Amino acid sequence: MAKLTAEELLFRKVEEKVKKAIYEYGLIADGDRILIGLSGGKDSLALVDLLGRRSKIYHPRFEVVVAHIVMTNIPYSSDMEYLKSCADEHGLPFIVHETSFDASTDTRKSPCFLCSWTRRKALFDIAKKHNCNKIALGHHQDDIIETLLMNMTHQGAFGTMPARLKMDKFEMEIIRPMCLVEEKELIRIAAWKGYRKQIKNCPYESGSSRSDMKEVLARLEAINPEARYSIWNSMSNIQHDYLPQKKK
Repeated sequence: MAKLTAEELLFRKVEEKVKKAIYEYGLIADGDRILIGLSGGKDSLALVDLLGRRSKIYHPRFEVVVAHIVMTNIPYSSDMEYLKSCADEHGLPFIVHETSFDASTDTRKSPCFLCSWTRRKALFDIAKKHNCNKIALGHHQDDIIETLLMNMTHQGAFGTMPARLKMDKFEMEIIRPMCLVEEKELIRIAAWKGYRKQIKNCPYESGSSRSDMKEVLARLEAINPEARYSIWNSMSNIQHDYLPQKKK
């Protein structure tokens, strides 16, 4: 039996993390039909690979549909044949959906917010049309921790993107199966599998506080290599008695 390479061992480790997330956070159940939003970035490509493989395993039994959303008012150079081939590799249906937004309709909101909201709404519409009850997003552990740090720093709130979010208004659940996976692991997998990066020339794209939070997280890990795990565990270990309490 051939010895596994370092990359193969890493991929198996990531698969185990996804399996752990599915069971610990109750992300997937028998009979689920899950829509993956495939942007073409390393995270969504990895998610198609991971859930595509996972859907062939006996328990839980679920189906996967893959959708790529094209924002027609933003310059794109997506390789549709390549994206479709990534879905075809696992025998998954592939849908292309076109939509757009008008940044002048609501000057109170940034174009980035309007684009994100339009994409999210399109995912809900596609999921409903194709009888999906869950939408899987490619956020990893770094995304979730960085969002927590941003909310604490800018919003004065202790909250982030949950592993599982029930949307009562849309009768849909959003799940993040890669919530325990580190970004550096996905970067290595993308290089090993040769994921092709899709080109997006967004006129609205600019630096955000997320890049600042990446630096903050890196600095915390330099101080304590276990910092990310401490931050992650803090979200389920809130010691209310040792926090300032306003008088009722």
